[in-house]
Amino acid sequence: MKNRRGEKAGWIGGWLGGFLWVNILSVVFLFQGKTVEGVGGLVLLLIAVFFVFVFAPWRHPVKRFWSLMLPLYLIFFGSVAWITSSFGGFEKAGLGWWQLGLIFPMVLPVIVVGRRKWSDGEPNSVRK
Repeated sequence: MKNRRGEKAGWIGGWLGGFLWVNILSVVFLFQGKTVEGVGGLVLLLIAVFFVFVFAPWRHPVKRFWSLMLPLYLIFFGSVAWITSSFGGFEKAGLGWWQLGLIFPMVLPVIVVGRRKWSDGEPNSVRK
C-alpha cells in the first residue's frame, strides 16, 4: 500500500486554508462588536472543518471527488453569501455582480480532478 500522507495533507491543508479568511473575518467582527456576524462565521467555519474530515476521499475511496467536494463548495459559497451580507450586500461592499465570475478559478479543481476517485491511486488489487 502506498504512503499517501502528502495527498491527505493536501486535502486537509488546502480546504482548511481555503476557509482561513472566514476565521479571520469572524474574529475581526467579534472584536468590532458584531456578534451575529462573528458567530455566524465561526459556525460556518466549524461546519467546514467537520466536512473536510467527514468527506475526506480516503474515507470514501470509491466515490468521485466531485461528490466529496460538493458539500465543501456549498459551505464555501455559503461563506461568500455570509460575508457579502455582513458588509451589506454587493453594492454597499463596493462590488459589482460581474465579479462573481472570479469564482470560476475556485471551482477548477472539480473540473480537473472531479472524476477521480481515491481508489484510483491504489494498486489494482485494492480498487473496487
